[in-house]
Amino acid sequence: MIFKIYAFLAAVITLLLDIPFEIFGQPHSWWLVPVLLISSFVVLVILHISVFAISILTVNLNKPPQDTDFFRLMVNGFLQMALPLLRVKVHMTGLEKIPQDEPFLLVSNHIHDLDPAIIYYAVPNARLAFIGKKEVRDLFPFIYKALHKLSGLPIDRENNREAAKTIISAARLIKEKTNSVAVFPEGYVSLSGELLPIRNGALKIATKSQAKIVVCTLWGTKDIPKNLLKRKTDIYFDVLEVIDTADNTHTVEIGDKIHELMQKSISIRK
Repeated sequence: MIFKIYAFLAAVITLLLDIPFEIFGQPHSWWLVPVLLISSFVVLVILHISVFAISILTVNLNKPPQDTDFFRLMVNGFLQMALPLLRVKVHMTGLEKIPQDEPFLLVSNHIHDLDPAIIYYAVPNARLAFIGKKEVRDLFPFIYKALHKLSGLPIDRENNREAAKTIISAARLIKEKTNSVAVFPEGYVSLSGELLPIRNGALKIATKSQAKIVVCTLWGTKDIPKNLLKRKTDIYFDVLEVIDTADNTHTVEIGDKIHELMQKSISIRK
């Protein structure tokens, strides 16, 4: 979509340039017009990436996030450009199950650090705020700033008290209807791709906020680095079921159901 928009804008720019310079009336317009179209398109893409990068670099982590619709459009536009260039194709099923009129908790398995990018690409209108490991701040400071600007919350997986504070903050985002929240309830990246045990504490975000839980699975993201530019990578993002926590607030039971749903989906994708 973003490429189509910029292609259209490049055509508009070329037509506007024709008004003062009469480009189409020139004898060399047969090559000049395509050059102007391509140049305008490239400039628009570079401008998008530049504004996007500056928006992230200037984030102040000591201040509350400025989670704007404009920045989310920039994120989605960047992903729409980056994934095709990396030859990544995202196959999506079950998107129609996602609630459209209320915030929710999205849970997914976790097989690669690129998983959040794929989820943002798949559900760009959900205003997701990711919960991520606090170590991201030191390992990937640029990404950490982007997640902060998107109302993301860091979690200390080894400190139960601090983790509980993050869960309360995440539940507040849903209660106040400012964001939906996304979390990987396994707690860690599964290096083997096998589904790890569900950490039921994360599900308290939904039970505390009385939100629905959107259960999803991802498959294929770990192939992106090894396939990079050499061959196409097929990614599968499946929305499996929406669990209403108003019917059940027992996180252990909910966790068992989520694990069963995810395990079945992953087995099909292997």
